[in-house]
Formats: sequence, structure tokens, C-alpha cells
Amino acid sequence: MEITDIDPMKYDLLFERFLNPERISMPDFDVDFCYEHRQDVIDYVSRKYGHDHVSQIITFGTMSARMVIRDVARVLDVPYSEADTLAKMIPNELHITIKKALEQNKELENLYETDETVKKVLDIAMGLEGMPRQASTHACRNSYNKRASRYICSFICS
Repeated sequence: MEITDIDPMKYDLLFERFLNPERISMPDFDVDFCYEHRQDVIDYVSRKYGHDHVSQIITFGTMSARMVIRDVARVLDVPYSEADTLAKMIPNELHITIKKALEQNKELENLYETDETVKKVLDIAMGLEGMPRQASTHACRNSYNKRASRYICSFICS
């Protein structure tokens, strides 16, 4: 497509992805469509170029600190109320880890050191934290390819 060969100054493309010499990856381009008609666009492109040339992108939800604590506690048959109390002791902070929460919350640290069940839940949870929990279709990303998608990337068929 040669989209990375364009002269940004000639076309007034004065934004970070073209002007930042520190940028490691080459600029990409995308087109945004209103969510109400996004499927219409996907259907049109699929009919025009072939269903095997259009793919939706997979995204993986990972186990956050609170989520993994609830999941582990459920598997270990810890009562929901106890699991919920434990999970709520994790600060509501973006990208918080259980380890960081133990450093920040002395009450949580105390429970970890004195309650065998809490220690077991948190130890297992720390081992699973950040791992993929589920796969789903990315809400906004699609891939349109000259070659059939099966030759370009792996994908999940549903």
C-alpha cells in the first residue's frame, strides 16, 4: 500500500505518528465508523472483496487483581461474602497488582500473614494474575487483506 512512504508535510498530516522521530513503529491508518453502522460496513466489504478476506480481530481479557481473587475464591469454595470483602480490599487503581495492594493496604497484608485461607487464595491468585481469561471479538478492529485471511494470520472460528 506504501502508506508509510507519504510525505506528511505535503498532505498536512501534522500529527504525532508522522512527526515523532522517536516513534518505533511505522504509522498506520484507520477509518472510524459509528458503532450503529459498523456491521453494515463489515457486511459491505465482505460482499465486495469476499468473506475470506475480511477478519475481525481477537482480543483477550486478562485476569485483573480483583477478578482473579473472586475466581480463585469461588474455585476454593470460599463464601462469596468473604471473597467479595477480600477483592474490595484491592485499591480501585488502574493496573494495580495484588503485590502492590499488599504493600499499600496494611489490613490486607495483615490478613495475608494471619489467615491461612486468605494466604492460599492470594498466592494462587498472584500466580494467575494477568493471564488471559477469555477471548472475544475486538469491538472496533477488523482486518482487510489482499490474500485470504487464513494465509495471513491465525484466527478463531465460531
